[in-house]
Amino acid sequence: MSIRVLLVEDSPVALTILKRIFDSTPDIETVGTAHTGLDALALIPKLHPDVVCTDFHMPQMNGLEFISHVMAHYPLPILVISASVQEEDDSNRIFQLLEAGAVDILPKPKAGLDVENTLLKQSLIDKVKILSGVKVFKKKQPSSIVNQSLGKKSGQTATLLPTRYNPKIMVVGASTGGPLALQEFLTNLPTDFPLPIICVQHISLGFLQSLIDWLTTSCSLPIQIAQAGERPKSGHVYFPPERQHLKLDRRGKFIHSLDPPVDGHRPSVTTTFISVAEFYGRKTIGVLLTGMGRDGAEGMKEIAHVGGMTIAQDEVTSVVFGMPKEAIALGVVDQILPIQAIAPAVLKLVRSHSTDVGNSSLSYRYGRN
Repeated sequence: MSIRVLLVEDSPVALTILKRIFDSTPDIETVGTAHTGLDALALIPKLHPDVVCTDFHMPQMNGLEFISHVMAHYPLPILVISASVQEEDDSNRIFQLLEAGAVDILPKPKAGLDVENTLLKQSLIDKVKILSGVKVFKKKQPSSIVNQSLGKKSGQTATLLPTRYNPKIMVVGASTGGPLALQEFLTNLPTDFPLPIICVQHISLGFLQSLIDWLTTSCSLPIQIAQAGERPKSGHVYFPPERQHLKLDRRGKFIHSLDPPVDGHRPSVTTTFISVAEFYGRKTIGVLLTGMGRDGAEGMKEIAHVGGMTIAQDEVTSVVFGMPKEAIALGVVDQILPIQAIAPAVLKLVRSHSTDVGNSSLSYRYGRN
C-alpha cells in the first residue's frame, strides 16, 4: 500500500521537483498539492494523507501556524522541507516547528543530478517512509511509566540507580525525534552539572549550528562543536563537526575523523561511544535516545562491556523506537526510562559521588582502567 503524501509548497519549481521525486518512488504517492497552508488545511480531511511535507515560508499562513493548526485538528506526521535551514535569521524558528509538532526537517532539494542532491533526494524518500509509521498526538503524551527496567540488569528503579557507578563523562546519541528529546534532557540539567556531555545527533548537512543555537536558548549549559585537541570540560556540551566522527585520543583529547560511515552515519553514535568507553571505561554514562536504525547499539554494548552505566529512552516517549530498541535487544541497557525521567535519574547518580573532571589534568587520570 502506497504512502500518501500531501505537499504544501508555494514555489512551483520546488513543488515540481518534490512531486517528481515522490512520483518516481513506487511506494509513495502524492495525493495532493497546496500552495498555502490554508489550502492544505482544507485538503487534509478530504485526502487523508499519511505524511504532510511543508515549506516554512508561505503566503497567508506560515509553516509554524500551519503545523500548529494541523496538530490541533488533524494530528499527522509532518516533515518540514525548506531552504530556510541555511538562512541564519531562521535558525531558531526552524526548530520551533519541531516544538509545534513537526517530526523532522530537511533542506529543500534543488534541480540537478549532482551527488549532493542525489543523497538529499534519497534522504527525503527515507524520511517520508520513516514518518509514515510515526504516531503523533494532539498533545505530548505524558508517560505513565516512570520506571521501566529491563536489559542486562532488571529490578532497578528510575530513582535509585546503582551507586557503584562513579561517572566522569556522559555520551548521548539520537536521531529522528532527537532535537526535542535533547532539549528536554539538556534543559533539565543545572549549570553546575559536573560531567562533560558529548552528543551525537543525526542531522542533515547545514542544520548543526542552528540546532546548537536553538538548544542554547533553553539550556543553561554551554553548547559547542568539539574542537580537535581540546579535552572535554565539565558542564560543557559538545557535538561532532558535520560529517566527521568524534573520538578521543590516548590523552583524552578530541579528534575528528573522516573514517567511513558506521551504520550508515558519519558522525556515528557508535564510533563516539566506543572511543569514550575505551578512555573512560566504567566511568562512562551512555544515553541512547529516540531514532531510526541501529547506530549506537554496538556503542552501548561497549560501554556495558567496560562496566559503564547505560540508559535508553522508552518506547512510549520515543518518536521512533529504533536505536534504543536495538540496544535493548542486545541486553546491554541498565535502565529504560521516559525522556522526562532521564535527567533526574542522571542527576541523582552523579550527585551521589564527588566529581571533578573540569580540571584537564584530572581528565587524563580518568583514562583507561
